[in-house]
Amino acid sequence: MELDLSRLDYTIVGLTSRNCMKLLPSNYLKEPQKVAVADKDGILQVFSIKKEDISLVFKTLPGSEITSLRLGGAMGTSTDKIFVALDSEVHGYTRKGKLFLTFDSCMTEPIVSMFVLENDLFLCGNHIYNHYRDCKEIGAYLCGDKIVDVIAFHQEQTGRLISLIACEGRMIRVLEHGRVTLSMEVDSAPTVLHVLEQDEEKYVLFGTQDGRVGLLDVKNSQGFERWLIVNGETSSNISCIDSYDLTGDGNNNLVIGKQDGNIEIYNINISDPNDASLLIFSYNCNESVTAVQCGILNTGGFDEVLVSTYTGRIFSLTSEKIEKNVEKNEQGENMIFSADTANKISKLRNEIDDLQRKVAKEREKYQSSTQSIFDEYSAIPLLAVNDSFILDKQYSTYTLTIEVPTAIDNILLQSDVKLDLLDVEKNSAVVSYSECLAESRNALLVTYRCQMNTNRLEIKIRTIEGQSGVLQAYITPLVQPKCSRVRKYEVKPLSHHYRVHNVEHSGNVNTLSIKGSFSLAEIHAWICKCVPEVPEKPQATQANENNSIFFKSSFLGTILQCCYSRGDASFKSNNISTISIIKEFISNEATKKNIKVEFSIGIDEQTVDDVLKILIPNLQKHQKFKKDIALLDALHELELSEEENMNSLSERYRKLLAEESILRNDFNNNPDYLGRLYGIVCDLYADYNKMKGINIKSKLPQLMKVLEDVDFHKLLEFFKPEKGIS
Repeated sequence: MELDLSRLDYTIVGLTSRNCMKLLPSNYLKEPQKVAVADKDGILQVFSIKKEDISLVFKTLPGSEITSLRLGGAMGTSTDKIFVALDSEVHGYTRKGKLFLTFDSCMTEPIVSMFVLENDLFLCGNHIYNHYRDCKEIGAYLCGDKIVDVIAFHQEQTGRLISLIACEGRMIRVLEHGRVTLSMEVDSAPTVLHVLEQDEEKYVLFGTQDGRVGLLDVKNSQGFERWLIVNGETSSNISCIDSYDLTGDGNNNLVIGKQDGNIEIYNINISDPNDASLLIFSYNCNESVTAVQCGILNTGGFDEVLVSTYTGRIFSLTSEKIEKNVEKNEQGENMIFSADTANKISKLRNEIDDLQRKVAKEREKYQSSTQSIFDEYSAIPLLAVNDSFILDKQYSTYTLTIEVPTAIDNILLQSDVKLDLLDVEKNSAVVSYSECLAESRNALLVTYRCQMNTNRLEIKIRTIEGQSGVLQAYITPLVQPKCSRVRKYEVKPLSHHYRVHNVEHSGNVNTLSIKGSFSLAEIHAWICKCVPEVPEKPQATQANENNSIFFKSSFLGTILQCCYSRGDASFKSNNISTISIIKEFISNEATKKNIKVEFSIGIDEQTVDDVLKILIPNLQKHQKFKKDIALLDALHELELSEEENMNSLSERYRKLLAEESILRNDFNNNPDYLGRLYGIVCDLYADYNKMKGINIKSKLPQLMKVLEDVDFHKLLEFFKPEKGIS
């Protein structure tokens, strides 16, 4: 069954954060509900919709940025009390706008996420978790990972109150009274938590950074249970989740909103692991979605999916049939509207005329002030930027997403490290490359000139392991006076690695041991600068206690294990290049701080064979791929008609032409992939010999000739000439 939903735009508020919109419960079933929405200007407003017109209930004055909005109520009462978090305070309002609570949590961090359950209040900063009951603290927890969301509920069997926090380090922790009772490991970084109620049972779901939705087994303390949604429409970050029976079959549907603007609705069977989830509706609004809420808003009896976006647009996807009420006359020239439609058009035209007059008046006022004899200055607006720089494990590329509340004029990318920019299908910007002079220290200088009314841009970036630096984005909006906002993104030496909880590897590894006068904080900071997804703080509480962190390469699948404490660190990997990069980076960092360190390296010869076995199939595949593209270009030069192709070409060439669109698409998505593989093999050869104190620069041209044959035994013989073919 597929849903047929239509979009209705309601209003625009200020910039919104995640979880800053809720539908207030209605007194009667199937009756329209009121909307509570808070924005970054500190304004909380509650309104209802009557015949698509906004009816404001109340609106607060601007203040500090509101980071979270939740509904709550005392035990046995309706959950119609509105709680908002701003800075370190929580304010409570009734549905009519009366302020009944002002609570200062005295937290040292601003509140990022909040949850309200009856008389219990759960507040989280980036690393601090606090649990309050009747505004009195009854539990606290300091987390080494960054906390992104929090929920709480009562268990059905025991009635115990438990809370869950989602952490960036691929971990979801269960807490009771501030104590961690269960740590659940997940494959991808969680971004949002949701409690789904079905058949009087509660299920805990979580969304991830790569667009998946998982189910947790909290009841039996088993941790992660299974994935409900593995491959959605896109692999973008999930920012919000809601559950509601939109199909009317008695089972809740799953509604998810994503950072790339996708809103997806799924049929799910929460109790049957063999029943796959089915996508029944998808819509893209081209803006980051910050909240989705299902209910009845405009017309009684018709369900809607209410959506808020980062730029403050509030719209719904309604099940009500929206008729156009537009007809043509007998000649088919003039348009005949119904009286209701004509009134709406007239009202919209009047509103547009009023806005145009106001804009013209303000523009004249600004122009006159700039020509005044008095010392007056142009006010440069503060440009808010919603951005992310995330590794796509499937393609070993980074996705840079930049979104601003106004139209973008251009974006300039500058980097002191070599990067490859890949085409993005939905990216309509015009790209201009500038020459990078040696004395400028620029390795990349690219300008993206955006089309009209573009406020969101997505860029795919390929990095090279072993090279580190800073990527800077200069974002220029289409506003006057001209201004620009600079955002910086760190490219780390081991940029293709991502964090895992443990590694299943019983094979051979290379080891690097480091001893010196460094502290636990210093060695942790070095690792944090070298590898992505390292927590800001070490997990160990004692200086001499060991920390262990595991990583995996998204490109080769090789592993990296880091075990460190004060004055001692060891690294294990089945890739020599990984060990070489770590050694060089830590050596440079220690030299900068004038810290003496001693290195001890253990090389396992078999690891070279293992990595080459991984690379050979990829080399063979992409060499064939390159030849196929060259053959397609040659076939097009013949300029044969389709009939002549079928009659004169061999079966192989006919098949090649039939699959041309797929091959071209793959080639555009992975340009110069073969050169990337050649670079990895050359780096492996150089690092392998460098560890043995041999300089091999003169032999690299010979290695490139061997690579053209793509023969494992010849390649291994070149790496180890003294041992021959093993």
